[in-house]
Amino acid sequence: MPGLIDAHVHLAFDGGPDPVSTLQDSTDEALFEDMRRRGEQLLHSGVTTVRDLGDRGGLALRLAAEINDRRTAGPRIVSAATPATTVGGHCHFLGGEVSGETEIRDLVRRNLAAGAGVIKAMVTGGGLTKDGPKSHQSQFTAEELAALVEEAHKAGVPVAAHAHGADGIASAVEAGVDTIEHCTWMSSDGLDFRPDVVQQIITKNITVCPAVSPHWQILPRFFGEERASSMFDLVRQMADAGVRLIAGTDAGVQRAGFDGLVQALSFSSHLGPPNATIIDMATSQAAAALGLGDITGKVAPGYRADLLLVDAVTRSVISPH
Repeated sequence: MPGLIDAHVHLAFDGGPDPVSTLQDSTDEALFEDMRRRGEQLLHSGVTTVRDLGDRGGLALRLAAEINDRRTAGPRIVSAATPATTVGGHCHFLGGEVSGETEIRDLVRRNLAAGAGVIKAMVTGGGLTKDGPKSHQSQFTAEELAALVEEAHKAGVPVAAHAHGADGIASAVEAGVDTIEHCTWMSSDGLDFRPDVVQQIITKNITVCPAVSPHWQILPRFFGEERASSMFDLVRQMADAGVRLIAGTDAGVQRAGFDGLVQALSFSSHLGPPNATIIDMATSQAAAALGLGDITGKVAPGYRADLLLVDAVTRSVISPH
């Protein structure tokens, strides 16, 4: 079958209990060596392509070049380089703090010049940044998001929007991003699922990457049984409505290692679609969302031989050998 695609990883994080502190304590050279090992780990788990959605100092681009030159074993890397965030915003420690449209456009241009294959915008806050905005809180104005998307699209490069909050999701959709990461529909007092925005996601052909942890079954311990069940159900509702979903693990953040994509796919199985659909989410659909739909994601003439041999296909999840 085609090699698997993890559409949401962070090679600069270690997947430990405090990935931010570990990152900040590492020199660039030590971090790069760790990223090499993580890339090999991904490859050995059956993942032949990843989208790295934010690192420090362009190290993912450097690793991608090594892998392309066959100096290092690892998956193909589509890198966002430095993610755009607000001053003191989510993942500000990666170096992408910007304020206003001019600074946003400048950062996008720098990333593009460095070779970024996707532009990442931290549209809302996130739990990884303890001193930043809450996950449901928006970070950019409509004008700033429009400027970011325009600058990326002028170069033919897609935009991935980190968005937990319902307001941020709506803003990202309005701006015309290409993928929405997480898309958990959070609000200040719970969850705020918006069917009208879901319809816009479908109409605009925006893809959603829920970025499900390999250990998704333990989420009820952190969010509570009722809220976790509600969050899972919102993914099901998006899928039932016709939203295109792709596979990703957020590898590198807490409790998300670099060998967990197959385990994360069991979440999709839990929601009910057939295995063929789940495999498409981690192969052909993910390739299309990454702009690689004519290169990988299928076993067909003219495609790269990114192949995965499997020794079993169970009722719930594939198992790489």
